[in-house]
Amino acid sequence: MNQSLRPDKAALVELFRDFIEPQYVINDEETQKPFECDGLSVYCDMPLITVLPKTVEQVCEVMRICYRYQIPVVARGAGTGLCAGAMPNPDGVLLVLSRFKHILDIDPLARSARLQPGVRNLAISEAASPYGLYYGPDPSSQIACSIGGNVAENSGGVHCLKYGLTTHNLLKIEMVTVEGELITIGSEGLDSNGFDLMALITGSEGLLGVITEVTVKLLPSPEKAQVIMAGFDNVQTAGDAVGGVIAKGIIPAGLEMMDSPAIIAAEAFAHAGYPTDAQALLLCELDGSEAEVQEQIAEVEQLFIELGATTTRVSQSEAERALLWKGRKSAFPAVGRISPDYYCMDGTIPRSQLAHVLTEMQKLSEQYGLRVANVFHAGDGNLHPLILFDANVPGELERTEEFGSRILELCVKVGGCITGEHGVGVEKIRQMTIQFNDQELTQFHAIKHAFDPIGTLNPGKGIPVLKRCQEYRTLDRPQHKHDSQPQQGDLA
Repeated sequence: MNQSLRPDKAALVELFRDFIEPQYVINDEETQKPFECDGLSVYCDMPLITVLPKTVEQVCEVMRICYRYQIPVVARGAGTGLCAGAMPNPDGVLLVLSRFKHILDIDPLARSARLQPGVRNLAISEAASPYGLYYGPDPSSQIACSIGGNVAENSGGVHCLKYGLTTHNLLKIEMVTVEGELITIGSEGLDSNGFDLMALITGSEGLLGVITEVTVKLLPSPEKAQVIMAGFDNVQTAGDAVGGVIAKGIIPAGLEMMDSPAIIAAEAFAHAGYPTDAQALLLCELDGSEAEVQEQIAEVEQLFIELGATTTRVSQSEAERALLWKGRKSAFPAVGRISPDYYCMDGTIPRSQLAHVLTEMQKLSEQYGLRVANVFHAGDGNLHPLILFDANVPGELERTEEFGSRILELCVKVGGCITGEHGVGVEKIRQMTIQFNDQELTQFHAIKHAFDPIGTLNPGKGIPVLKRCQEYRTLDRPQHKHDSQPQQGDLA
């Protein structure tokens, strides 16, 4: 059956209600309103129908129906993403996986956990803690974000400098294809036959399948962890100190940086004891055995002082360590208190370019007349500039988007990339033509086509449509909201 024979909305609702409880097939605007966007609320749209299945077989049947009638499907977990990757399609089904929230198994001997995709990131470590284990990747939204979304976006976090991104901490994924078939990628061992599809699926933003189960690696909890906080009187010195730690052969568990506006906002929010007169702040966590941590803490503190730190402080208890991190992890909501709106960008640069990029961003800030608070995963070069604006001021949102676009272009110019851990989604689709040439984009479409030949999985996200690539390249600024979304038939 083809799209011309597609049932109308009412008939489609009845099809879904044949196998999903009626209250979990939502088609009225008021009830669907909470699902109109993910964490990037400037981009939003209403889905045609929202379904919340409870079993894998229900997911498979939803996909079979949508494939039969060529209906777009957008999978969504907790909705904490920051690139409009889970923004609904107005002609499609929003497949919400929040009812898949069970930890299926924790194997302390194999150091692994088998999880449904709606399990919250932090809940994994909480459940593994009695076994002396934890899950490494820890995005700042870990209290709310779900593991399925972490896989879809290849999420990072503070501790990814030493322990890797999501892709480095996975063993196996179960995924439903666009045709409604359940497939397994990876294994419970450390290697699998054939192509490494695990790496391909991780970070694919819902363009290649719907994740229904994830098996992750667990790490042994370190015997000891301590944080050094160091304040600097300029960002150049702090940036040099980041490189100094790595050059010394020390790999911290986390190495984070904030600039002055972020320090002041975070301190007012968390009261962590940050030096509010500092122009840049580093938080460096060392973990390992008691002796190893003591030795490295002393070494890094001395290094920071030699490299120009104006103040240092070492956590003396678990409570103090948690408080120092609380300030950093609450930096985003803290900045939200000092501006009507903020726009969180996400790009990655070589560590050596930190000071240069910060200087250039300051120039752009003055050019656009918009303040910026900077929070970095400094150790791995992942930037999170927060552009402060007021959406009620005419034209300010558009100016903010243009400013953000210039930051991403700067990341590419210095050898970095347009995304770190937030994905491309709708937000960065224009910058894909800056990062990649036509031949590379053609290859991306070939991969997409291999998994999704009719182009109904999260259409309009991640990869610009081929015949519109030149249009994207000629735009002076990003298209606002869904103006840039392709229509269903545009996919090559």
